[in-house]
Amino acid sequence: MRAKKSLGQNFLQDETVIKRIIDALDVRPDETVVEIGPGHGELTAQLIEKAAAVIAIEFDRDLIASLKNRFSQNESFTALNEDVLSVDLSRLIAENLGSEISNLKLIANLPYNISTPILQRLIDQRSLFSRFVLMFQREVVERITAAPGGKDRGFLSVLVEDAFDAEYLFDVPPQAFRPVPKVWSAVVRLIPKSARIKDEILFRKILSISFSQKRKNIQNNLKGAYPNASGLLESAGIDSRRRAETLTLNEWGKLIDSIANENDRASI
Repeated sequence: MRAKKSLGQNFLQDETVIKRIIDALDVRPDETVVEIGPGHGELTAQLIEKAAAVIAIEFDRDLIASLKNRFSQNESFTALNEDVLSVDLSRLIAENLGSEISNLKLIANLPYNISTPILQRLIDQRSLFSRFVLMFQREVVERITAAPGGKDRGFLSVLVEDAFDAEYLFDVPPQAFRPVPKVWSAVVRLIPKSARIKDEILFRKILSISFSQKRKNIQNNLKGAYPNASGLLESAGIDSRRRAETLTLNEWGKLIDSIANENDRASI
């Protein structure tokens, strides 16, 4: 079955890379694995051997038919034709596992063209899982794992840092796929954690504003929405001349707290 350019499909074929990805997930016999974008099932075949159950979520209905045919003898395998950008994973898993939805891990080879929105969806539903192993275009993984002050630090870096302990594992060359993409890929492992910042709506709003023009300092980015930006930054102990990419997660927390307190005072 040929890859569909419209869906950004590139199918992983390299057995060495497949093994490394499976090893990184560290699947145990009592665990269920949710696989997003299984393609022809190269990762799926090994997951079925290791996990108690595998739920594969695939948008391409032609691939669903192929997967069901290939793994028809495996009662622990379920293939679902769903759009991961809109589906409620907790509902989907409960419908297929009953009330028992513990011991879950997630693995995915994500299409490059929708990797960022999928990751934001997974952040929202991270409490379901103990571990994620994800493959993205390499530049996405570089952004996800960028430290404060780095050139790749941005909205996604801070969002991921608040939600996960992230580890950049290894690069994957274009030749590992069919058809061969023009870019390198990379694999990242994400372990969910308790968020430092509780108001996620405000958090994402402030991050979006702060990184809207990366060459500007944070005060200049914020002042359009918050005329008292200098005072808010001062209250958080942040030099208003700094750029957004230099702030640590703790400093973002202090800034969000400062803005939330200001909002509370304004509503009284």
